[in-house]
Amino acid sequence: MRRMSFDQAIEDAIIQAMLEDDRVFIMGEDVHTNRTNIMSRFSDRVIPTPISESAFLGTGVAAAMAGLRPIVELWMIDFVCVAYDALVNHAAKIYDFSGKKWSVPLVIRASCGAGIGDGGQHGQMLYGSIASIPGLKIVVPSNPSDAGRLILSAIQDNNTVIFLEHKLLSDHLLHYLGGSGRDTLEFNIPPDGIEGEVPDKWEPLELGKLNILKEGNDITLASLGVSVHRCMEAAREIEKEGISVEVLDLRSVVPLDIDGIFKSVEKTGKLLVVDEDYKQFGLSGEIAALLLEKGLKFEYGRVATEGTIPFSRILEDETLPNVERIRTQCKILLKK
Repeated sequence: MRRMSFDQAIEDAIIQAMLEDDRVFIMGEDVHTNRTNIMSRFSDRVIPTPISESAFLGTGVAAAMAGLRPIVELWMIDFVCVAYDALVNHAAKIYDFSGKKWSVPLVIRASCGAGIGDGGQHGQMLYGSIASIPGLKIVVPSNPSDAGRLILSAIQDNNTVIFLEHKLLSDHLLHYLGGSGRDTLEFNIPPDGIEGEVPDKWEPLELGKLNILKEGNDITLASLGVSVHRCMEAAREIEKEGISVEVLDLRSVVPLDIDGIFKSVEKTGKLLVVDEDYKQFGLSGEIAALLLEKGLKFEYGRVATEGTIPFSRILEDETLPNVERIRTQCKILLKK
């Protein structure tokens, strides 16, 4: 086993994939300076682009259709809005439109999430909106080991996969976006997420399989990305009161391991979904609906982002899911 940061794990797995498959290449904004480690080894397969997301994401779709395996970097998932046509009307639909003759093995790599004071146009998750479109897969790792294994799975997948990295887990993004000029600010960074043990050789991790981080009997907490670490912290505090908490790391939004969630909630009878994405019409409501459709009876609650993310760090912290909000909602559910 080795120890790596979140960023290092992803890049190390990409390098392995590029060594094993010469169809894999990277393109996007500033990739020649942001991916210097990869650039030094594969200079002809790291392609910087103009700042035109619709142009280079469209190019990535065409390259994937032609038999290559591009990794297109959008910097922030918020910028997918500029390139929504290429994603929604092309990448997501070509496989079905072609009678399953054409596939689009494309990885869209982007940062996501708030917590560094970048405001509502640079701190969104958006996976709930994207997940509503058939034909796309979305993964959101919470630690270096999962991040490396999931990026390898995404590269090898024959579908379009959106690979999301929370800014609070990325030391590169924290330094670049949250660093200069903001030395007086504090960021709530989970240490277990930003660095950890990783395998000596990367093996793909099956998409759509959740991880039970902590077993319990009284209530289930389900989340992904940074919010997994908030759930673990809340669970440790709640258990001091004699309550047994189960914590699920969903790992992906699409495919969603609804059977794994079902088994946990069937045991505990109570589910709290913690979701940094928007509350309305999102992942938290979809999970509830799917469990109800399977005939499960349970007590349900959710902690999510309920409005536009403020620029102010103080207001931002109050808007996002945090340990105190999770604890409060748990206590409400446990009284039912």
